[in-house]
Amino acid sequence: MATTGDTRQQILQVAQRIIGSKGFSAVGLNEILRTAGVPKGSFYHYFESKDCFGEALLEHYFDEYLEGMDSLFAGSGDAAHLLNLYWKQWIGNQRSSGDAAKCLAVKLGAEVADLSQRMRAALDRGTRRIIDRLARAIAQGQHEGCVLTELPADQVALRLYLLWLGASVLAKIRQDDTSFTAAFDETQRALGIGPMAWKPHVVL
Repeated sequence: MATTGDTRQQILQVAQRIIGSKGFSAVGLNEILRTAGVPKGSFYHYFESKDCFGEALLEHYFDEYLEGMDSLFAGSGDAAHLLNLYWKQWIGNQRSSGDAAKCLAVKLGAEVADLSQRMRAALDRGTRRIIDRLARAIAQGQHEGCVLTELPADQVALRLYLLWLGASVLAKIRQDDTSFTAAFDETQRALGIGPMAWKPHVVL
């Protein structure tokens, strides 16, 4: 028999897939609950309101996303190699036909920030945690000598995250990868790694 935690998790997983495809405002609770196989009347047993549900959805998404980042950055190879893997995974996720893989920060950022204070705050917390993970990896690369920029790691991490969010939005508009190619090249220059290692101090 499914527990309350199992059912709540099922709702969030189904919602991530559907909302990753359609957005938050376009999806009704009935569609999510029907797809999850959960009775309509039981929604408020798991979530106090739709705002609370949206907040929980984003927290669930960021927790899983950050687990993936931690696993990646704990892998073998120097920090420059692992950072490049991260950006390549970013591109792969955005190209993916699977809606659950899509970045909800990209999908929902502009949509919900003005609609829900709870969801805006959850997005803020989640993206700050991502930037912090990136800053740690960049600082590790600076320590190892494979990331050559002398700018503060937290400053570089913020600028690169902004760059990749913008690239993802433009990729949706253009329906091609040119923005990702540009973002990847600019990232190499900003970090002083890869083929552009000769120019380590470029500021984005």
